Amino acid sequence: MLDCQRALFDLPDHVHYLNCAYMAPMSRVVEAAGAAGLARKRRPYEFTPAHFFEESERLRALFGRLVGAPDGERVALVPSVSYGMAIVARNTPITARQTIVVAHEQFPSNVYAWRKLCTQRGAELVTVAPARDAADRAQSWNERLLAALDERTAVVALPHVHWADGTRFDLEALGARARELGAALVVDGTQSVGALEFDVERIRPDALVCAGYKWLLGPYSLGYAYFGPRYDGGDPLEENWIAREGSEDFRALVQYRDAYQPGARRYDVGERSNSQLMPMAVAALEQVLGWRVERIQEYTRALATRLVARAAPLGFAAQAEPGRAGHLLGLRAPANLELASLAERLRAASVHVSLRGQSIRVSPHLYNDERDVDALIAVLAGSVAAS
Repeated sequence: MLDCQRALFDLPDHVHYLNCAYMAPMSRVVEAAGAAGLARKRRPYEFTPAHFFEESERLRALFGRLVGAPDGERVALVPSVSYGMAIVARNTPITARQTIVVAHEQFPSNVYAWRKLCTQRGAELVTVAPARDAADRAQSWNERLLAALDERTAVVALPHVHWADGTRFDLEALGARARELGAALVVDGTQSVGALEFDVERIRPDALVCAGYKWLLGPYSLGYAYFGPRYDGGDPLEENWIAREGSEDFRALVQYRDAYQPGARRYDVGERSNSQLMPMAVAALEQVLGWRVERIQEYTRALATRLVARAAPLGFAAQAEPGRAGHLLGLRAPANLELASLAERLRAASVHVSLRGQSIRVSPHLYNDERDVDALIAVLAGSVAAS
């Protein structure tokens, strides 16, 4: 198992940051890469045409390695999940009375594009919730999602794990059923990729879109999209020059070409070659790959298991494994616990988590250790005693 990596981050000893699902702290190496990239802009005459392309290709390949598509040809560089989902929606044919299936209260970036598409095409958005008071929330939810897929289904748009409580969705089973029906499987991997193994060869998503500033430890406003064969040759959201064939030759840019760069490059956001963000993202993915995702999951699962075991006698419940991820979980608070008071106690103790409904979302990473779990448990115990 990996050791705690807190020394690689600028986190004061008194701060207990258990909130990577909100935003990852920058590691020192990522911060240094960003500073060097920013400084490079001071001398634009040193920023050569090759700089517009080389780091982008390196980043594309790194993300491809992370998700099991090592050549990176199917990877596009996008600014956000909503941007990537807009590309998918733009290139997904759907007719009246067909359905798009989503999970109850999944993150909005994988919902709004589908709501709009349903309105435009006369299709129906089907939202599936778990059975109320189900003994196994994850099993119930996956069973209901499978039951919702039928001959009318055009798209299954889901996360890998639920952003609020870490519930795992059985993407292999749901994807297999979607393929039987000819439907597209579209995945928001923001809360899983980088901390939980995701293999595009095994899961076979038609599209996978991830923000880069959470579990991928990178900067804000730079993310990734993997596009399967279903989206080969589609229409991008914008017609930027760098996505066109032959754009490496600056002298010939006004010899306008209709053909795009190969692979998923046609879907890249304009001005992708940001001299500050690009090296930060490269450094972040290299760090994640160096640690290895399976070891990140092993480390965070061990912390989460200790937390759940210690929180249970205080009246806090969590979805059991394997129905939840090891790196992200929701602790459902006792009904009589006042969450506003709990939030104040958390702030006073410098314990950083997220409150989502009646749940406490906890999302540790390699910079956390047992001291952070101890600090959270102490706050929970004090809140229960005062309630």
